[in-house]
Amino acid sequence: MKPIHSIIFVVLASIFVLTSTLGSYPQFLPSSWLMKILPLLILILLTLKLKQFRYHSLFLVGLIFSALGDFFLDYDHVNWFVFGLGSFLFAHIFYIMSLKPLSSELTKKHLKIIAVYCVYGLAMFSLISSGLGELFIPVLLYMSVLLFMAIATLVSDKSNSWLIIGGISFVLSDSLLGINKFYVAIPNASVLIMISYYFAQYSLTRGMFKKLN
Repeated sequence: MKPIHSIIFVVLASIFVLTSTLGSYPQFLPSSWLMKILPLLILILLTLKLKQFRYHSLFLVGLIFSALGDFFLDYDHVNWFVFGLGSFLFAHIFYIMSLKPLSSELTKKHLKIIAVYCVYGLAMFSLISSGLGELFIPVLLYMSVLLFMAIATLVSDKSNSWLIIGGISFVLSDSLLGINKFYVAIPNASVLIMISYYFAQYSLTRGMFKKLN
């Protein structure tokens, strides 16, 4: 990934994050949902340019499902939330498949970090579970797959610092979203959620590129 690509990604992501702090969406900009997915489209186009297709096709599908999830959550975050949740569920499944093979020999350090992820997941789900209603099972399934994706970045044979940071950032972003939506409102939630989300997608992509370069 060249520096110019990173700059374009950061600029587009920053525009959407900044517009989310305004009372009303600026009319001179494209549709909000389009601005939201533009940074992901940059990552998708960069991934498409890679020659080693068999190594990155599953990750590419994950990015596409992520962009689809962004569309659903921005276009109608109330009525289409479950579609956004489902899209990101599939995104993480494809991210996990793209991280294969996973190591069969885990170190004590790996096991400790996995335990931390599991305890964190249980604590987070316990915190928001009372506000989930009919979304109890879908959110439980999603959180389980999300945590497995984060763990996969750690134990994958492709593991590197960018992938691990990407997994952590995704967990952080979705934790903020879950708390804000199902437990208690967080000041400037949209800014915190989107910054950590865009950073997660960027880091995962950098991690995959690092492995392929």
